[in-house]
Amino acid sequence: MKLSILDQSPIAAGKTPQEALNASAELAGLADKWGYTRYWIAEHHDMRGLACPNPDVMLGMIGSQTERIRIGAGAVLLPHYKPYRVAETYNLLATLFPGRIDLGIGRAPGGSAEASMALSGNFLENVRQIPEKIDELLKFLYLDFAADDMYARIKPTPVPTLPPKPWMLGTSEKSAIAAAEKGLPYTFGHFMSDQDGPSIIKTYKDRFTEQHPDKTPEVIGTVSVVCAETTAEAWDLALSNHLWSIQRDKGEGNGTVPTVAEAKNYTFSDDEKERVHRMKNKAIIGNPYEVGQQLKLLQSAYHADEWMIVTITHSYEARKKSYELLADELLTPS
Repeated sequence: MKLSILDQSPIAAGKTPQEALNASAELAGLADKWGYTRYWIAEHHDMRGLACPNPDVMLGMIGSQTERIRIGAGAVLLPHYKPYRVAETYNLLATLFPGRIDLGIGRAPGGSAEASMALSGNFLENVRQIPEKIDELLKFLYLDFAADDMYARIKPTPVPTLPPKPWMLGTSEKSAIAAAEKGLPYTFGHFMSDQDGPSIIKTYKDRFTEQHPDKTPEVIGTVSVVCAETTAEAWDLALSNHLWSIQRDKGEGNGTVPTVAEAKNYTFSDDEKERVHRMKNKAIIGNPYEVGQQLKLLQSAYHADEWMIVTITHSYEARKKSYELLADELLTPS
């Protein structure tokens, strides 16, 4: 089984944004050694508890501190940006770190309506332009403009020997169909979606094969995982994560991931208990053997090529340990 990491750069209890970003860089370095296939970092804007608004900057640092692992954005939120600028940035990264750069493409705002307005103006109009923006981005990456196109005479320099690999990210059948139509590999956010993921992936593969018989569809599934030495410890860590999500959405707390003690002492309302129940059902939580078995069951339903793991805990040590235990269980040869 191939495993990768999606890092949202959460700010742990008692830590600063700088410490969160340094912890992300450290995690990428460890993932490189543990055998993870790729490390992606997410883009969020003015979102409480998350430290990274600009994956591009982080990838420059992370690339210089890693050797083998593929690195990329999960995702560049394309409605906010001009395709040429995105192509320039990721061509530069692909020149610095040959054969290792992924370019995840997303259409979410990544923050509040006010943040979106500050970034790029009319977000909804920008979203409507996404199909054209993706086409334009791909033409810049592959230098594929028609001779009479206004952009045929320019290049997003530096042009790398191997271009960055684009991926379409999504949580719905609509995004899966769009990825298939564009002939792009697809990443499905299982941890963010209440829809029938296996059915969506089947639709993607069927549509892709019909429209691009000369190419092979590729799928990554993304799932929330908390792994610890014992089942009880893993559930305690997960409860802290769930409380953080609730407090963040309600504008309560200080934005950082609360400690396990805070989570245990918190009085959850009935509505909050129901939400915690839903989050638990969506995540994979347990000791290394339990987590490994649950991932294999998920794989039997999805038939994905790879699983990307999102882990958020109250401390960076617990997060590192979760990823290390998972690597020992599924990535280290017996």
